[in-house]
Amino acid sequence: MGRGEKTYGPAEFLDYMGVQGPKDDEVHVIRYEEHADLRLRSAPVRIGFYFISIKENLGGRHAVDGMSDAYVFLDRPGNTLEWDFAVPFVGYALLVNRELLGKHAKDYGFLDYSAHEALYLTKDERAVLLDLFRKAHAEFGKEGPSREILVSYATLMLSYARTFYERQFAFRSKLYNRVVADFYGRLEQYFNADGDVAQLPTVTHFAQQANLSVNYFGDLIKHYTGSSPQDHIHQHIIQLAKSRLRHSQRTVSEIAYSLGFEYPTYFTRFFRKETGITPTVFRSQ
Repeated sequence: MGRGEKTYGPAEFLDYMGVQGPKDDEVHVIRYEEHADLRLRSAPVRIGFYFISIKENLGGRHAVDGMSDAYVFLDRPGNTLEWDFAVPFVGYALLVNRELLGKHAKDYGFLDYSAHEALYLTKDERAVLLDLFRKAHAEFGKEGPSREILVSYATLMLSYARTFYERQFAFRSKLYNRVVADFYGRLEQYFNADGDVAQLPTVTHFAQQANLSVNYFGDLIKHYTGSSPQDHIHQHIIQLAKSRLRHSQRTVSEIAYSLGFEYPTYFTRFFRKETGITPTVFRSQ
């Protein structure tokens, strides 16, 4: 979406979804099945609030052994949402404006995961989160609901979600070990035999090749290897640089350009940061 695209606040988004009745633009809780005319399909729309939802009965999605049929979708202000459901879904949604939840949510990287990286739940996890959503919905239905309590429920949901995503990474180990292996292979392939590349590799490049969002890809790689994708990229570049400094007659500047650095000074600064010495000193040892 371009810069001029509309950003929806909570109340506007609820209208767009087809939610009937009064809207609270600060914090709002809905139970999907209470609204008969919810929009089932949408082109990308940008939101300006935090959006936490649990959906069940999603057309075309099926529970696997040991899992429920419930999915959690989590988004932060600035994310774009699009959806296409075959049948009406059931569940809950909690919408909180950025000011109320921002200081609590800033450390949850999974809020930038894409829709196909939603959190799918075990039966026990489903029960835990549904209980929180039901309590939040009940609080919201009171004559004078407490925003502080509703934000606390949202924060608790995010804390549980972080734990449940860790379980999801472990549960799908066979698939995700393949992602890790592919990352290592693609990192090797990025540099040809001579190592001359036009630009430095990025985490975004490898995440796109894996068809994953940058944050999900980063968390997955770190979960299985103990290091971030950026750390792996840096270490690979350092090993290539050391090899060329030892075994090549190229100048330091030529090696810098061959590895994708725009300026030799950037390479020198990077090498010193990673090794504690400059490329020239390393070559002379």
